[in-house]
Formats: sequence, structure tokens, C-alpha cells
Amino acid sequence: MTAYDYDGLGLVAGLEIHQQLDTATKLFCGCPTEERDPASATRSFTRYLHPTKSELGELDEAALEESQVEREFEYLAYDTTCLVEEDEEPPHRLDEEARAVALQIADLLDMEPIDQAHVMRKLVIDGSNTSGFQRTSLVAQDGEIETDDGPVGIEDLLLEEESAQRVEERGDGVTFSLDRLGVPLVEIGTRPDIDSPAQAQEAAEQIGMLLRSTGAVKRGLGTIRQDVNVSIAEGARVEIKGVQALDQIADIVRQEVGRQVELLDIRKELADRDASVGDVQDVSDVFAGTDSGVIGEALSDGDSVLAVPLYGFDGLVGRELQPDRRLGTELSDHAKRHGAGGIFHTDELPAYGVTAAEVETLSEAVGAGDDDAVAIVAADDDTAEQAIEAAAERAETALEGVPEETRGANDDGTTRYLRPLPGAARMYPETDVPPVELDPSAVETPELLTEKVERYQTQFGLDAGLAEQVAYGRRMPLFERAVEEGIDATFAAGLLESTLTERRRDDVAVGELTDEHLLETMRLVEAGDLAKEGVNDVLTALAADPTLSAEEAVEAVGLSGVSEDDVRDAVSDVVDRNADQVQAEGMGAFSALMGEAMGALRGKADGEVVSDVLREEIQKRA
Repeated sequence: MTAYDYDGLGLVAGLEIHQQLDTATKLFCGCPTEERDPASATRSFTRYLHPTKSELGELDEAALEESQVEREFEYLAYDTTCLVEEDEEPPHRLDEEARAVALQIADLLDMEPIDQAHVMRKLVIDGSNTSGFQRTSLVAQDGEIETDDGPVGIEDLLLEEESAQRVEERGDGVTFSLDRLGVPLVEIGTRPDIDSPAQAQEAAEQIGMLLRSTGAVKRGLGTIRQDVNVSIAEGARVEIKGVQALDQIADIVRQEVGRQVELLDIRKELADRDASVGDVQDVSDVFAGTDSGVIGEALSDGDSVLAVPLYGFDGLVGRELQPDRRLGTELSDHAKRHGAGGIFHTDELPAYGVTAAEVETLSEAVGAGDDDAVAIVAADDDTAEQAIEAAAERAETALEGVPEETRGANDDGTTRYLRPLPGAARMYPETDVPPVELDPSAVETPELLTEKVERYQTQFGLDAGLAEQVAYGRRMPLFERAVEEGIDATFAAGLLESTLTERRRDDVAVGELTDEHLLETMRLVEAGDLAKEGVNDVLTALAADPTLSAEEAVEAVGLSGVSEDDVRDAVSDVVDRNADQVQAEGMGAFSALMGEAMGALRGKADGEVVSDVLREEIQKRA
């Protein structure tokens, strides 16, 4: 891994954290915020989306590029979604619970809430919202968090609606699910105060901890997303979207710095070579009878092969910018945005069935020499023209250095081109939702997770490890409910963290267990109606059939409680069967007989009760 002098390079980074809130209903309607299986959709409908001009008559560049690819968007609707998600009914007022949680988050980030929240429309025509825009509202400004490398300012906190979830992508369109559309979401933007990859990751972790401290945010894959803005002194601001894992952030920043450094080196080399980008030309005749499967198939379908000469680019199109991603990959990304499968370029040819002779003929056809490169696209006429022009434009920007753009995060820490950076033209006022007054005095400051860890140790006697597991775990609010009801804290913590983990490892579908399942099970144990030893069997039964109540699961697995007399009878039988061992070993036989006694009772009795009775019976006979 290359080590960079981030101060010397002038690294500047900022974060945008998007976190779903765990509210009862969505932001602009009364529908629940529950996730649904696409197979349970009750109906579907389709839309085509197009960009609209702002109030100043301007078109957003990102939306304009998105609109150049004509796609059909299908939406899956459910019995838990309504006409608001379908953009067939005006939105309701901003959800009160979501506003309260947002104000709690503002408090934890030391932010200043605004007096009145106004809803705006943010143009989005990638299909992720049926209306063609996302509704968003500023809630607070001017906060700060502390990191080891100094404070990081928090620019703003917005409350907005989550987008629809992609279910399937097809060549001519995308299918979205409306279950997620409208779920309340907070967007937290930092100031560009971050100057190292490590600080970026620490800032994200700190904000994540504060968000979870509310106990009112959703947990799990896709419920929190981080966007990272990165630039270096001679580079440009690049927004990297969709970083799913916190531990990816430092690597994302490092790799983006490396990409910009490489692009600046390429710019210098291109300038030294007096490089330029030529005109697009049709080179279909060059590949008549080619053995290349991709090109041959396109030509047999009546498509075209278009080329653009890149004068002075020889060897640079194949220059690696990030692991397994080259300048040619970036040209290809732009071509793909316009429907092409990608590009070929002469830095990687001959290959893919293209011969050396065809490469030579291609270079001659477009007037390219030894110091030049050529990029080609094979597709139908319209797609090929748009794709090769897009690739040529990206090559032009290589002459200038690093383009400002929005990129998508890949799982390996690299990034790919998505679209141009959005501008101010994408925002305009929402006229269907009235503004609301914000009252920060009506909400309480949540206890930080770090404070919870300490309290769980002192108040409940949990060890440090278990206390941290519970406080930072996704079921922390359920633990709080349980102990408020008087359920033993150590038992509740062990069930929620250790027992469920063990059940999952045993391939039990613990994801089917609701909070109510777990709380009911704990109540039965606390009331003495279920032995702790029977909890595993009950949870397994509930996971297999979530329609059961905990009491019904106890009955189903035959774990209805037994009386003390029944326990004594069962233990006495065990001791009688092992009379010789008891006579010989006395209490030394306890451990072996305890296991036999618990097996005889099959989890119907609490272990402590069985232990007490067994000791008595052994003492009688010893």
C-alpha cells in the first residue's frame, strides 16, 4: 500500500452520513416502516421520469445525463404502502416522531436547530422515487464532534425520505420496491475539516455511536450509508456514494487520493506529449470478418463500430489508477452510462479476438501513430454514438486532470463513475407540505452509548464485555424495556447477546424472532413458568413458527412448568438408580447426577431448583 503525505498533498475530506430512523410510520404518510419481501407485492405499475427545470429555468447536469438513458421503472406496491408512495396523493405533514428523533440527534451533535422546518424537493430521476424528486428539510446547523486529530464541524442535519429499494436491474429498466420509500432518514454533513483517512473513519464511527445512542435508528445492512467527499490540492472534489461499512472509509479515502495522484501524473505526461482527442469515426469496415465475438456479434446485428483517436495517449489509457482499475476503465464507465457494454482500447489490444493486424489497420484508419491510442465501441448506432462521445469527453478531461464527479463505492475500496456532481438547480421548494415549528425543548437528551456501558456495569453488575455488547447491540432498546419490567439484567443481556448468537450459529432463523417473542420468553422465565434451560427450545420453536406466542411455544415443545413435588420425584428416581455411586462418592456424585436429572426433566425445571433438590436427596442417602 502506497504511503502518502496527506498534508503535503492538501487532502481535504468530508462526510455525509445517511441513517434510517426506526419510527412507527413513514415521513409523509401513516404507512409502517417495515421491510417487505418483493414476492408479497400486491400490485405493480411503471413510470418514465424526465428532468424538470428549476425555478430559475436551469437544468441540473446530473439529472440531464441520467435522462439520456431511456429506461422504464417498475414499482412494487404492498398492503403496507399507500398512494403517497405512488405519487398519487399529496404528502402529509412531517412525521412528529421523526422530527423528535432528529432534534435528539441535533442535540447530541451540539447543533443549533432552526426555528421552522421547510420541505424542499431535490431532483432525482434515477427511478428511486416515483415523483422524480426526494423531499428533504433542514433541521439544524453548526455542530461539532471531537476526534483524536481535532474537532470536525457538522455543517447541517437534514430530515428526508428514504428512496425506493432496487430489486432488479434489466437492460431497459429497473424494478423498485416501495416498502422503503418514505422511511424517515437523517442526513448529517460534516465540514471539510478531515485531513487523513484515519480521521475520516474515526469521525464516521463517532457519528454512528451518537446516532445509535438515541435507540431510535434502524440497524442492519443498508440502514446506514456514508458518502465521502475527497479532494487534494491540485485535484478536484469527488463525492463517493454508498459506502456501506464503516471500516471501508479509511481505505476509500486512501484509494481516492491515489487515484487523483495518478490522474495528475497522467495530466503532466499528456501535456509533455502535447496530447489531444480526435474526432469520432466509423471503423466498422476494419472489423469485417473479425474473430472478436463482441464486435462480430454487433456487426452481424447491423450495429456499428465507432472509434476515437487519442493522440499522445499510448500507454496511458492502460495506466492503473486503483487496483485493477485504469484510465481505460474510467472511459468505459462513461460509455456504460449510455448503454454500451464498455470499450476496447489499443493499450489492451490485441486481445478479445482482435488481432494485431486489425489493430494496425484500425490505427491507420483513424490516423493514429505509435504514440497514440484508439478507443472503440461496438453497439447499435445511437448507443455507439453516445457511448463513444462520452468516452471521448472523459479523455478530454484527462488533459485537465481530475474531473469533479460523483462516484460509487465498490466492495474492494475502489470507485466507479456514476454521474456529474449535482448543482443548485436540483433543489426547489415543496409546495404540498406546510412548514412546521421545531421545539428542541420538547425532547430529552439521549444517554450516550459510552455512558450506558458504564451504567450497565454499575447498576446491573454486568461485566465490561457484556455491557458493551448490549449497549452497542441492535437490541439495546429491548434490553432497556426488559430491565424496566424487572427482568433480571444478566439473564436478559445473556439471552439477547449470547443465546441468540448461539441459536444463529445452530442455523436457527433468529431473524424471525420479534421483540415481543423475546420479551414474552423472558417474562415466562422471570415468572417461573419456564426454566432457563428450556429457553433454547422455545426460541427455536418461535423461529420456526413466528405466529406462535411464547406461551404456545412452551406448550408445543412440552416444556410446561412442573411442580416442586414433580421435580423431587424425578430427582429421587435418579438418585435411586445411582444408589451405589451415591453411597461410594457422596456429594462427589453430584455433577454426574445433575446432568442426568436435568435430562430427565427435559428443561421443564430451573437448574437452581433441581440443584437444590439433588443436594438434599444425596445428603439423605450418603
